Amino acid sequence: MNNEEKSKYVHDVFENIHNQYDKANNRISFGLQKKWKEDLVNKILEDTPKNGKVLDVCCGTGDISISLAEKRGDLSITGVDFSSAMLNEAVKKSENLNIVWQKADALSLPFEDSSFSVATISFGLRNTVDYEKVLKEMIRVVKKDGYIYCLDSFVPDNMWIQPFYKMYFKYIMPLFGGGKKYYKEYVWLYESTEQFLKKKELISLYEKLALKEIKYCSKMCGACLIIQGKK
Repeated sequence: MNNEEKSKYVHDVFENIHNQYDKANNRISFGLQKKWKEDLVNKILEDTPKNGKVLDVCCGTGDISISLAEKRGDLSITGVDFSSAMLNEAVKKSENLNIVWQKADALSLPFEDSSFSVATISFGLRNTVDYEKVLKEMIRVVKKDGYIYCLDSFVPDNMWIQPFYKMYFKYIMPLFGGGKKYYKEYVWLYESTEQFLKKKELISLYEKLALKEIKYCSKMCGACLIIQGKK
């Protein structure tokens, strides 16, 4: 599919699965996604100054923004996503928390240059139509010496693990996550990972975009990666 078709398809996927997205994520990751997100949040907190501003791109139902707000009341947090249904779920989960939720396209963020201390994207980059452009936008809106974080799913590099990975994520995960009703949507989550950059390619993209002090941490034998770079 071309970029326009992919964008519409991904939008429809998340509009459809919004009300069971969180529970399904826990099922298909056996609860591990909570730990991965917690690790990302802790890294962000280490690098965000007091009264800092954090942008959560492709925020989905808001787990990263909510966790940051709960742990650091001094932070100014903005979560953006192009799915109204996902944002509505985030709003429901974040009553009494100081978070701004905004509908926006990751390819054209509606913020001034150097507006945020940190920008982060979790399990969202692979669903966009232009990975480099999204990262460039994140870099643009972050201040000098600010950090760009990405947490996402990858096909493991280990050739011995790949067959088991494929068996689970292609054949079992869609039924486990979406059942018969949302089977097609969860097949897409597998396909988007298959089509995504390899771990080394994402690291190379961070380097190409002149990010400094690049660090990364692999989870679950490389099926998940947290990467950070400094502007």
